[in-house]
Amino acid sequence: MNKWYEKVRELRNSNFRSVIKTFKNHAPTILNYFRRRSTNASAEAFNSKVKIFCSQMRGVRDQNFFIFRLIKLYT
Repeated sequence: MNKWYEKVRELRNSNFRSVIKTFKNHAPTILNYFRRRSTNASAEAFNSKVKIFCSQMRGVRDQNFFIFRLIKLYT
């Protein structure tokens, strides 16, 4: 990745500065995918299920009951 950063810098194209910054900020996650082929897809899928559940449970005021239902559905 460092070699790529240097090649992009040599282009002196200001449009790539934000791309390099983004890659540097997320480098551990990006490299982890290539090392272990692991992603956060399961966490994203769970978040999606929770959001859908939340939209279906509008109006529920009892937080303990809401969490109880959430645990029962997704564990």
